[in-house]
Amino acid sequence: MRAYERLLRYVKIYTTSDPDSTSHPTTARQFDLAGILETELKELGLADAHVDEHGYVYATLPATPGYEAAKGLGFIAHMDTAPDASGENVKPQIHENYDGGDVVLPGTGAVLSPRQFPFLSGLRGQTLITTDGTTLLGADDKAGIAEIMTMLETIRQENRPHGKLCIAFTPDEEVGQGADLFDVEGFGAAYAYTVDGDVAGEISYENFNAAAAFVTVKGFSVHPGSAKNAMINAQNVAIEFHNALPAFERPETTENREGFYHLCSMEGDVSGAKLGYIIRDHSAANFNCRKETMRHIAAILNEKYGEGTVTLEIRDSYFNMIEKIEPHFHLVENARKAIRAAGLEPVEPPVRGGTDGASLSFKGLPCPNLGTGGFNYHGPCEGITVEAMDKATEILLNLADIYKDVQ
Repeated sequence: MRAYERLLRYVKIYTTSDPDSTSHPTTARQFDLAGILETELKELGLADAHVDEHGYVYATLPATPGYEAAKGLGFIAHMDTAPDASGENVKPQIHENYDGGDVVLPGTGAVLSPRQFPFLSGLRGQTLITTDGTTLLGADDKAGIAEIMTMLETIRQENRPHGKLCIAFTPDEEVGQGADLFDVEGFGAAYAYTVDGDVAGEISYENFNAAAAFVTVKGFSVHPGSAKNAMINAQNVAIEFHNALPAFERPETTENREGFYHLCSMEGDVSGAKLGYIIRDHSAANFNCRKETMRHIAAILNEKYGEGTVTLEIRDSYFNMIEKIEPHFHLVENARKAIRAAGLEPVEPPVRGGTDGASLSFKGLPCPNLGTGGFNYHGPCEGITVEAMDKATEILLNLADIYKDVQ
């Protein structure tokens, strides 16, 4: 079975996670796909396949005779889809021999156009899979799951020699909790790859350092007719705080390794106001400077309006995985070899976000991220090609072959 055939089955299973839930997993429906994957893994000969109480699927393919000394290599993908768009009743559309032009999504009449997405013209002649426009597709990350499963099936069918292969499918990645309850020790791998990126041939091993910042402003409300030298309008102080941040260091004005401050939410009245930010930077030094800048602004405003007027809370979220990947840079070098062996040239963009691999790397499992072949994730313009999925699967097979000799 080719990877895309598995994808077409998996995307029809509703697995969207919920950022407001306090359960683990955040939605019980993720168990639906987890149970199916457990069964399929057992059918492929991974006898220890199981789903734990938190919705994580784990399985091991033992090394073939003669390769037992190879260090365990892991492959990880996530089962949930993003809550940014509907993941229910997904109706994938197949466009054979795509001509590189406009694609009308029949559910809404929306047009997927190379004028808006220029890379589409480079997919001419491939078999394109899209949504019908009413939902996302779910290639993020059911394509990664499909490619890992197809890799395993190919290894078994062709009796390819390999070291120990450790497999995990996780819940709740899209709401930032995919690595939270991951059993690194029980997983049994020395190294791993998440299969959750974009173009086939992509390797990601740098991501943002990330924090959330919460600004609370306490005002003093009096009648506006007698407010002079008395009123402290919390909304104006909040605006003052925001305007003290660099105006050109926002998501809409930055790219590549440029960090930013992003105002995510604001609310308030004269008596009180709240601002919610995320802070991002690839550089650890710059990341710390950004946090200090916010603390400095809060201190200045408290000097101006009185101590306690502005309260700032900063919570670190995740960190740049490169710190943990560099001591194991063979993961990147071998991924490059695997990609070139599949006839592609590696693409190595810094991730302007985070990955489960980043969190897992800091838990002791060095874990770069590989592309699946998909694009336009988290919305109704999401898509992937059959050919890209085949290449992504080939890359995984090449890695399994390379690491059978790594002790």
